Amino acid sequence: MKLMKDYSFKPFIKKVIDKLGFIEPTPIQKAVMPLVYKQRDVIGISQTGTGKTHAFLLPIVDLIDVELDCVQAVIIAPTRELASQTYEHAKMFIKENPYLRVSLVVGGNDKQKAIQKLSVQPHLVIGTPGRIKDLSLDEQALHITTADIIVVDEADMTLEFGYLEDIDALLAKMKENIQMLVFSATIPQKLRPFLRKYMKAPKIIEINEKEVSSLNISHYLVPTKHRDRYQILRQIMHIIDPYLCIIFCNTRNDAIEVSTKLREEGFKIGEIHGNLEPRERKQMMRRIKNNNYQYIVATDIAARGIDIDGASHIINMGFPNELDFYIHRSGRCGRGKYTGECFSMYDTTDENLVHLLEKRGVQFSVKEIKNDVLVDAGAREKRKNRIKEPTELEKKIQSVIKKPRKVKPGYKKKRKWEVEKLVRKEKRNMIKADIARQKKERAKKAQKEKRMREENNL
Repeated sequence: MKLMKDYSFKPFIKKVIDKLGFIEPTPIQKAVMPLVYKQRDVIGISQTGTGKTHAFLLPIVDLIDVELDCVQAVIIAPTRELASQTYEHAKMFIKENPYLRVSLVVGGNDKQKAIQKLSVQPHLVIGTPGRIKDLSLDEQALHITTADIIVVDEADMTLEFGYLEDIDALLAKMKENIQMLVFSATIPQKLRPFLRKYMKAPKIIEINEKEVSSLNISHYLVPTKHRDRYQILRQIMHIIDPYLCIIFCNTRNDAIEVSTKLREEGFKIGEIHGNLEPRERKQMMRRIKNNNYQYIVATDIAARGIDIDGASHIINMGFPNELDFYIHRSGRCGRGKYTGECFSMYDTTDENLVHLLEKRGVQFSVKEIKNDVLVDAGAREKRKNRIKEPTELEKKIQSVIKKPRKVKPGYKKKRKWEVEKLVRKEKRNMIKADIARQKKERAKKAQKEKRMREENNL
């Protein structure tokens, strides 16, 4: 079995590995690192907590020639938080080798200061697509055309947030034979043409799904029985004594509502969601890293790779719409040698999701709260046998699909398939509309900032 010490890393990198306590490479690290040295394009499909960041960071830093005054690698992340987290990991290498230059290139910071710092080009650029495009293509202050390798981290999120056009524009200006590493929890259909366009016979590395859900995590289902979920949350909080607990909500409005209620009750609460301004998000992440909070209310932006150390408990106010998001959420706790507990409020409409997660290796036990104590409910099998109530969207679509006068064998199965197909189509349309709305909001914000700059220049 190959250990981390067996790799021929540069001495300063081995010092960082010792400080991090890495002994054996994770499956994704073992598969990806040799391919980086062989200059192979890679598509890595893995979930949170698999050691993905160091799978590309270790070999990239090892390959950098600090005597060259040019950009040699670019790492792109879809959010400021994810980029900042990767940058924090990279700073450990700078401490051991002060000649290594790494620049964090994200929005929310003073652009003129960022341009001034680029009078000397970094060896490694870590940032978000929009700001890298702005400084390299628009301002021409960052010279990424010299890079030999580019990493697109959390590629499915990049697609979801509408940043693929920015990356497309960047790659069009970079070397034709640039080595490309793409990491994603899933590979959506709409991402595939982009990958085919730029990647050369990529090696696909997929980590077994059943390895993803840590054995250190206990997964509990808490039936809501149509009770108020906030009251159930308060009961769970009363029972557990977390080192750090992350409370996940499905929407930013729910996150704001829950955090507001908890503050009114006297809790000191951290928040991570899309409604925070860049400066607020930066301050919030700093406070979280300083262990200022015992409870953090978050949306799924916090589950996608943001490294919040020491989470001992997760509470899901509801199941997320995507299966992978459950893995990302629960993966925030029980990391390394620590154990974690993940509580999920659920009702009968979540049975299909629970069943699919069980097929992926997640083992649930049902708990009920009686006299401020969590007890085994033992009702899971009974709930499985109940007829699943259709959602409001399914009811609406069922009313549109008319029953034929003559019913043929297999009609019910066909009708069910048609309903499911239309439900998926409607959900996709809703996602598209949300992405379009986000793009519109960003465009408005950009116009507003432009007007303000013009007014300041007058």
